[in-house]
Amino acid sequence: MKKTICGIAGILTAAVVLFFAGCKSGSDAIKIGGIFPLSGEVAVYGLEARDGVLLAIDEINAAGGINGKKVELVYEDDEGNPEKSVNAYNKLTAKDKVNVIIGSLTSGCTIAITSKAQAQEVVLVAPAATAEAVTDAGDFIFRACFIDSFQGTVGGRFAAESLGAKKAAILYDNGNDYSTGLKDNFITAFESRGGVVVASESYTGNDVDFNAQITKIKAAGPDVVYLPDYYNKVALIAKQLRAQGIDVPITGADGWDGLTENAGDEVLDGFYSNHYASDSTDPKAQNFVKAYQAKFGRIPVSFAALGYDSMYLIRDAMQAAGSTDSTAVKDALENINGSYVTGNLSFDDRHNPVKSAVIVEIVRLNGKLASVYKETVNP
Repeated sequence: MKKTICGIAGILTAAVVLFFAGCKSGSDAIKIGGIFPLSGEVAVYGLEARDGVLLAIDEINAAGGINGKKVELVYEDDEGNPEKSVNAYNKLTAKDKVNVIIGSLTSGCTIAITSKAQAQEVVLVAPAATAEAVTDAGDFIFRACFIDSFQGTVGGRFAAESLGAKKAAILYDNGNDYSTGLKDNFITAFESRGGVVVASESYTGNDVDFNAQITKIKAAGPDVVYLPDYYNKVALIAKQLRAQGIDVPITGADGWDGLTENAGDEVLDGFYSNHYASDSTDPKAQNFVKAYQAKFGRIPVSFAALGYDSMYLIRDAMQAAGSTDSTAVKDALENINGSYVTGNLSFDDRHNPVKSAVIVEIVRLNGKLASVYKETVNP
């Protein structure tokens, strides 16, 4: 009986050793944190960005990982709520012990965590937070997207030069830094090219009826309307614009991504600045679209491409540094200059990428709304 008990104890001991060996093997993976709005009003952005990151990790791991180690994404849903972004950040850094985070998606949610990341020397790569202030916190903060001043300028230049517009109207959210920043830079670019802003009307984030503002816009007789907001709000506004008989082109920015799946023909004759076009002829973009579509069954929007690029930026920096130490990764990121899905990318002294923007047009293609490449605008 005693021998049997000893035998059982030996088996249990061996099992415990194997268990902890397995745990140690898992702990050798490089953990990358992620904060995305996976539910809430802008969930489409977060889902696309997360899936872009996951695709990149699959590819990186299949190619041998980073410096011989596999990569694992540990992510949280912040619902597009800055307070929940902070909770997600705290969990990822305190419990999961990550020192590199991709996220969040919107500017307000990202700005809510940048000072914490800087103070704790956590590298933060924001895929799509375009507000100027995102990188103000310090040198551990980067972004993969161009900034609102450039994007608003692109919008104003396109309206004046490519559409030939002389009179513009703007309808924007006065409580949203993204919307107001785009509006300000659009005005500067449009007016510098001889255009006149004949109406500038505002609303608040909870508004769903824009008819009073649209009545004023119609009376001003614009030949283009700029709508610097996210796709869900733009879908509502466009329907009300067309219902009042305003049939001029409508233009906007990257927040329109997702509009073709959430609107109807009212958004035709619509154009917006974006980070890449899914119908690009660039081989890197084509390979990305093909791989993403095979894995997730849908054509990726720009947020997926930005998430994908964010992960590859981190991969390239860790390989260049030969380390996962956050300071070494930060230093290596500052020297990045390479080709990615959303274009050739390097960072300026404020860690904003120097890259081109594309203009895409909303058309009906094979019976469905689609965003197709129109032109490229360089910095």
